Amino acid sequence: MASVTERKPPGVSFESWIDKQIRLAQERGDFDDLPGSGKPIPAGDVDDELWWVKNYLRRENLPTDSLLPTPLQLRKEIERLPDTIRGLPSEQSVRDVVAQLNLQIVAWLRAPSGPRIPVSPIDANEVVATWRQQNRPARKPPVTATPEPDDPPPAGRRWWRRKR
Repeated sequence: MASVTERKPPGVSFESWIDKQIRLAQERGDFDDLPGSGKPIPAGDVDDELWWVKNYLRRENLPTDSLLPTPLQLRKEIERLPDTIRGLPSEQSVRDVVAQLNLQIVAWLRAPSGPRIPVSPIDANEVVATWRQQNRPARKPPVTATPEPDDPPPAGRRWWRRKR
């Protein structure tokens, strides 16, 4: 690997110098047993310039949303917010999620890049109200059981009505 940092001697063309470096590496066996050797280079869709990006995303199991410009990513996050907060256990955790998203929105508003798409911070109180509606426990119908009668009061006057 010491030859990698070797400088091109003066008076030698780049092409012949690079060819010499490749030939020496082949003679040393640096290219033997490389992963994928003997396999054809995968051909992508001829009409699609970004076929290799799509293959990379598929291979690395990455969402395609990461290719979108920042304002569109933020809009998608806002659209997904009801689903995101649905499983959260407390109102504070809902407010934390909204605060984090608002931080990203404000950061983009301060230094916008990409297309000018209107994005504004989210009202945490509205999101919490939505979360409360989603997490409202189902009301059970009131049980109307007939109470069992207590022992009947003894006949006669009550103690507070007695005359002295």
